[in-house]
Amino acid sequence: MKIKTFKNYILITLFGLFVFVNISCQEKKSENKVVTSTITKVTGPMPFSDLQNEGGWVLNEELSDEFEGTEIDTTRWFVEGLNDKYYIWKGRAPSQFVPHNVIVEDGNLKLRTAWEPDYKFVNESYGDGNMGSSRYGVYKDGSAMPVTTAGVLTHKRFLYGYMEVKSKVGNAAITGAFWAIGHEQELDVYELMGNPKNKKGNIREDSYLATAHDWSPPAQRPTKIFNHVENLDFRTADDFHVYGAEWGVDYLKLFIDGKMIRHFTQDQLGTSFVLNNPMEIWLDSEIFFWLGLPHKEELPVDFEIEYMRVWQKPTDNLLAEDAAFYGFEGPILFEENGRPLTLLPESSVPDDYQKFWNIDEGSAKYLSIAYGDYHKGVNSLKFAGFSKTESLEVPKAVAMAPEGSLKLEAGEYTISAKVWLDQGVIADKISIVLQDPELEVSFTDLRKLPRREWITVETKISRKVASGKKDAIAIEINKADLPKTRAAKLFIDDIVIKAVK
Repeated sequence: MKIKTFKNYILITLFGLFVFVNISCQEKKSENKVVTSTITKVTGPMPFSDLQNEGGWVLNEELSDEFEGTEIDTTRWFVEGLNDKYYIWKGRAPSQFVPHNVIVEDGNLKLRTAWEPDYKFVNESYGDGNMGSSRYGVYKDGSAMPVTTAGVLTHKRFLYGYMEVKSKVGNAAITGAFWAIGHEQELDVYELMGNPKNKKGNIREDSYLATAHDWSPPAQRPTKIFNHVENLDFRTADDFHVYGAEWGVDYLKLFIDGKMIRHFTQDQLGTSFVLNNPMEIWLDSEIFFWLGLPHKEELPVDFEIEYMRVWQKPTDNLLAEDAAFYGFEGPILFEENGRPLTLLPESSVPDDYQKFWNIDEGSAKYLSIAYGDYHKGVNSLKFAGFSKTESLEVPKAVAMAPEGSLKLEAGEYTISAKVWLDQGVIADKISIVLQDPELEVSFTDLRKLPRREWITVETKISRKVASGKKDAIAIEINKADLPKTRAAKLFIDDIVIKAVK
């Protein structure tokens, strides 16, 4: 690691040793799928906003990059255009992402924007809701606009943590962007422009723009759920500065040079707070028509990033990496299968990469993912109940997680969930059935519990052998555990598994 990276950071001693030993011991006990299994160090750089690590952050080394060496780490980053492969898009036309503009030198990642009249641009158009459609390499009036840019994004996604870059944008009418996308969501930590032609636009050379977008269907503009413009006392192209975002289960904090500039919460935004699923991180440069186009004489320029780091907090929830799925917010990811190049944030189509809860046709009359009723996030699993003229028409209503989504070692565990029970005669039991090997446990005596509030239910699991290849959780409400008529509705959210110590 380069010395300049750490000269302003305080190394953690006693606290770091304690957390490291604790995490190491847990990893030796179990190889379960858990966030701490991929986070290996607590010493080293800390978030610039928390140099003494009062938040207990641990560096996620799989996502972070110091950009040393002479080329981009393609095991960590997807490079737009490399081997003629593009993910989602080819850049904001008329500019096009090209792989030769991704440069690692002098300890920095440099995303170059260049004027390349001899480059063979793709014969395609890109449509943007704010400026219509434009062809790559061609201005709207048909004149040549041979601008090439660059974009990279992480192969892996993460759920909740602190992301940070130290960067400087190019001194031209071209953006530098640090942003992230996940299922039905986008967070633009910043969009900066070193020298826009429109000096009164929403991004100036001495301002900062952060935005979040809701891409849930119908994914049509306006998608913005919030944005923040910060007036700066410096030009973003003049020197390096540190930009960070702390993303939690129900809040977002934005930082510049260690100072918090904005704090959004779910209480303020309600169901508009869509940042509830794992996200991948992007770094790129783009043309914005309404801010003016770069001139040939300005180019080439580089968007420079000294580092990109992600920290997270250790947890004993063995489902933490997939907490969004077990909170009924979105898909569970099988990242080992690779991300489809055409995968859009608004897509809810299951594939080898993302899979969803499966509710069969007979169960779908009673079970559904409910939007707007939640303990955390914006969704939960709803059992609709039925009236005095109805009864359960199937032996049991089942919500099934995908095969292979559960990985537990042999051992003793607790499994818990949040439940909300309506007034009336409620189901007396909710069964949790582990599939491989099969094991049924239950949350029982529900009729004795408080009503119309979120409460925690918990039971124990004893696994004699580790999960098989098809292991998964099924949530079942059996006909035998329901009243014959007038069954009250209930909601389930935030399933958690912990090892018994």
